[in-house]
Amino acid sequence: MTGDDRPRMTARLTLAAVAAATLALAGCSSGEDWPTTAGAASSAPTTTAAAPTTDTPASNTAAGDSSGGGAEGSGSGASGGGAAGGGNSARCTTAELTGSLGPADGAAGSVNQTLILTNSGSRTCYLRGFPGVSYVGGDNGAQVGPSAVMDGPRGGDLRLGPGGSVGAAMKLANVANFDTASCRPVPVRGLRIYPPGDTASLFVPREGTGCSGTPSSGNQLAVRSLEAR
Repeated sequence: MTGDDRPRMTARLTLAAVAAATLALAGCSSGEDWPTTAGAASSAPTTTAAAPTTDTPASNTAAGDSSGGGAEGSGSGASGGGAAGGGNSARCTTAELTGSLGPADGAAGSVNQTLILTNSGSRTCYLRGFPGVSYVGGDNGAQVGPSAVMDGPRGGDLRLGPGGSVGAAMKLANVANFDTASCRPVPVRGLRIYPPGDTASLFVPREGTGCSGTPSSGNQLAVRSLEAR
């Protein structure tokens, strides 16, 4: 090889080396083992988080069954209407109440009298609905005959401040007018009262006569829903 051939050979070897390097780089970039950034993003799963659901507790007041007024009772500290402020936790308990009877008003074959429940506690509380009423007798306070039937619609929520009172109208039949065989009249000492929603009772003295049996021609006791006084 002459001295003039050496530069040309060197140039050809340099071109061949550059071409080989270019092919090697092209082979690496065309491989399918390396997803592009776009491909990686599109393959990621999409998760949509559901919004949390909050359920509102049902109201303690039945829909469409409130007294609606909201007027204050006449100097009694009791008022009618509105929501049952505080729900069950604000209900007047038996331990916070005292029972008494209003004046008796004679009617044909019966006596009308109001059962009065007074808040003797130190907090404001609420009552709603019918009290449970029955005659009791003897030394052990045993119930005498059927409990009072509920008469009329259930009233609205009644607010009782300390010293406030509410009343439920009652009709007490003259049991002498019932058939003796079905009535089976016996002496009674008073009334057992269950405030609405409570299982503890109050005793209100009222001596008289009640039916130990179930009268065949009527009810010995009837009570209406509590109302503001």
